[in-house]
Amino acid sequence: MSERVIITGGSGRLGRSVVAGFAAAGHDVVSIDQTLPENPARGVTYRSIDLLDAASTQALFEELRPGAVVSLAAIAVPFSAPEDVILRTNAGIAHNVTAAAVASGAKKVIIASSPSIMGYGSPAGWVPPRLPLDEDVVPQPWHAYGLSKYVAEQVAAMFAQQTDEVKFISFRPCYVIAPEEWEGAATQQGHTIAERLDDPSLSAVALFNYVDARDVTDFLLTALANIDRVENGAVFFVGAKDAMARRPLAELIPEHFPALSHLATGLTGDAPAFSVQKAKEVLGWEPTRSWRSELRTEPGSGPDTST
Repeated sequence: MSERVIITGGSGRLGRSVVAGFAAAGHDVVSIDQTLPENPARGVTYRSIDLLDAASTQALFEELRPGAVVSLAAIAVPFSAPEDVILRTNAGIAHNVTAAAVASGAKKVIIASSPSIMGYGSPAGWVPPRLPLDEDVVPQPWHAYGLSKYVAEQVAAMFAQQTDEVKFISFRPCYVIAPEEWEGAATQQGHTIAERLDDPSLSAVALFNYVDARDVTDFLLTALANIDRVENGAVFFVGAKDAMARRPLAELIPEHFPALSHLATGLTGDAPAFSVQKAKEVLGWEPTRSWRSELRTEPGSGPDTST
């Protein structure tokens, strides 16, 4: 069923795909971002606003009266701004958008979190209870970005305690790969996908996680359609079925994270370090895209089939 959907951060790496996908699915999409995209999607309404301005955000939402809100807007990269700015910005946006969504009558709210809240890469050392990571493993954020995303999840949980008339979901999208990046464009860290595969140390910093932006879009569409089946305030990992690696993580993780060697033995074949089993069981969603099928080694060439 089509409805008006506000998507914040619609001009970003993930947002562009989500906006286009929701519009193609027949939704009345309003993209809110501080900057407008160079190539606007057909049939989409674009609005620019500072989401840290709570009063202006609420006024705009009440004008638009969305049925659903997907909150993607945030400073998207750890350490890309001062720590206090990242925490204040991301936590503030999460609260302002969620509060405005509820006040404007939206019945479905989905908030973007991040796998980085789990704590991998901590300078003090990090050893989770198990791999692959699932939603029952307690987050241990160690930088402002991770903390801000954990706060965003708690914002959703807080509002879920205030009303049973609105359903809330938080999701943790793995390292997002935009469609053009399969063709050789630089990823968020500035490397190409081929470079990340050729040098495992580039992907090791994120435990080799990734997800195609279009698979995230499919997850969000599925989540909205099935949100009544979800426990209010639920959290989901959203990632690819495989790891961003040519070798099994059972081999790579001991090389890059010796303290996790005893946890990696079950990550055989192309198994990733993040489980999407909950999304499959609760929502019926599974990722369909892999670097093995999507990566083009040269513009216009076929998929990369090397192992």
